[in-house]
Amino acid sequence: MNYRHAFHAGNFADVVKHVVLTRILAYLGQKDAAFRVLDTHAGAGLYDLSGDEAQRTGEWERGVGAVLRASFRPEIDALLAPWRQVLDACNPGLDADPAGMRHYPGSPLFALALTRPQDRLLFCETEPGVRAALSEVAQDHRAKVLPTDGWQALTAYLPPRERRGLVLVDPPFEEAGEFHRLASTLAEAHARWATGIYALWYPIKDVRAVDAFQREIARAGIPKTLRIEFDTRAVRQAGVLSGCGLIVVNPPFTLADEIRAVLAALAPVMASDGVGRSRVGWLIPER
Repeated sequence: MNYRHAFHAGNFADVVKHVVLTRILAYLGQKDAAFRVLDTHAGAGLYDLSGDEAQRTGEWERGVGAVLRASFRPEIDALLAPWRQVLDACNPGLDADPAGMRHYPGSPLFALALTRPQDRLLFCETEPGVRAALSEVAQDHRAKVLPTDGWQALTAYLPPRERRGLVLVDPPFEEAGEFHRLASTLAEAHARWATGIYALWYPIKDVRAVDAFQREIARAGIPKTLRIEFDTRAVRQAGVLSGCGLIVVNPPFTLADEIRAVLAALAPVMASDGVGRSRVGWLIPER
């Protein structure tokens, strides 16, 4: 695998993905019944922002760093609170000094921090070194770190016995055809577990590929499919990763309004052109 997330940890795409993740987890935690989290491409779990990779790109400074330096309305701070809670836990003293940001958590640590004793988590990671790093920071009896291929996990571990939960699919997009694979695997997984929440992250770099992916999702006819997109530029540049999106199936009923408000607040903060843009709307509404 050529992709090294340490170069990109804490960038605008991580912020968007993890704010959505934390809002979903906050919603699931409102009911006492247990739920399951399946993270199909889990990564290392924790990233050192003082390390060579992160320092070489500086992407986190324009992502999480920019958000921590900004001021927001109280209602936006409240929506960001679960995300910020996990950052504070990974960076002692951060609440008093935003300059104290040293580590950025990956999706597994957000999930571990925002679940309860009755919940269970499965993290899939095939790269041995990355899996070993994840196992070090995810030592929790509720969690299993598996060497299983994430694509196979989408059918092998669904439906969960809890019958409630979230599937996060965040592939590296290194190989040709991953957009098609994402769409087709979602359809297969949804056929096995139609009531689960699915959150599928994707980069916006090749607009035609993204459009084709969304058309394929739409043709699958899965109801309650929400599209969330964020761009750091008001006008997209072909071949440049300046935006990202998530397809969320069966989102909490509060999610669209929450994320619309948060991304509108984050757009000028993380925008590379000082403007940015976001859109949140139904790809396929509820029947």
